[in-house]
Amino acid sequence: MKRVVIESPYAGDRATNDAYLEAAMRDSFARGEAPFASHRLYPGILDDDHPSQRRLGMEAGFAWGAVAELVAVYTDIGITPGMREGIERAVRHRIPVEYRTILEDAPTQPVRPVWPSPLAPQTGYVSPETGYVFPPTS
Repeated sequence: MKRVVIESPYAGDRATNDAYLEAAMRDSFARGEAPFASHRLYPGILDDDHPSQRRLGMEAGFAWGAVAELVAVYTDIGITPGMREGIERAVRHRIPVEYRTILEDAPTQPVRPVWPSPLAPQTGYVSPETGYVFPPTS
């Protein structure tokens, strides 16, 4: 099984975001993956409303993310600043990032990896048209 870090919203409407995360994890399992979502695990132990504890949980999740084979970003209900940070770290560690939708009424967006990409310039960038993250090629 491929080790996959799940990026999905958590802060804000936690009931909705938690239900969405469950659906994202089911989708990942259906793909034969081994999903991991630190934002589901750590807030039960750490106080997500306390900045230093939130940061501790995020750093612990990023530590696991460094050994992932893929970061799957579920985009149906948006991309939060915490998700963007996870995407940026994956890119820095050269871990493939894949954008996914699972809701029937979600905008059509292909599921495709963004690393490695022959289209990425030397400096790296986020495509304004698609939101895909292209890391530096060097």
